[in-house]
Amino acid sequence: MRARILGKIFAAAIALALPAPAMADNVIEQWSEVKLPPAPALKAAKINPAKTALLLFDFTTQTCSQERRPRCAANIPGLAKLLAEARARNMAVIYSVAVANTSRADIMPGIAPRDSEPVLPPLGPDKFVNSDLEKDLKARGITAVILTGTAAHTTVLHTGASAALRGFDVIVPVDGMSSNESFTEAYTAWHLVNAARVMAKVTLTRVGMIGF
Repeated sequence: MRARILGKIFAAAIALALPAPAMADNVIEQWSEVKLPPAPALKAAKINPAKTALLLFDFTTQTCSQERRPRCAANIPGLAKLLAEARARNMAVIYSVAVANTSRADIMPGIAPRDSEPVLPPLGPDKFVNSDLEKDLKARGITAVILTGTAAHTTVLHTGASAALRGFDVIVPVDGMSSNESFTEAYTAWHLVNAARVMAKVTLTRVGMIGF
């Protein structure tokens, strides 16, 4: 019995003497251990057409083809329906193009702009930077935007966060944002509904959950 007790004490002493396993101090070293959080909940969005703008950003034939970004191409029919409903209610509709040397003629045919609908030039991922977008929205009395776009991890992420920080309510249909891979769509969706000062202004939804 005594020998057994002494053995346990000796083993405990050795364990205490050994250095503790090193804890990784950065996420790259823990990358394989990172687990995705639960998917954000989607919520219905009821909008006031007179105070809401539909933003259709960067949906050009260069960025939204079946070959370049298949999920974007798959989203076009739903976005076309949303666009028709917005136009029927005289909502503001604003477009953009992302690639140099492109214009409104390059926007996907299913959601092509009317001559009266503005198209922002290539501006980078945050459409508020180096543009009059904020001023124009506020001049129209717009307080909320339905934000759609490709790619999700650039235009939707940065313009969405920027709009929220400027005080706009931001409605983001997950079937209206696309990327080259699902992970970048996932982290865009997660960020928009978890980032401080942004999350309070963002509603993550689907096209079919937007009511007028």
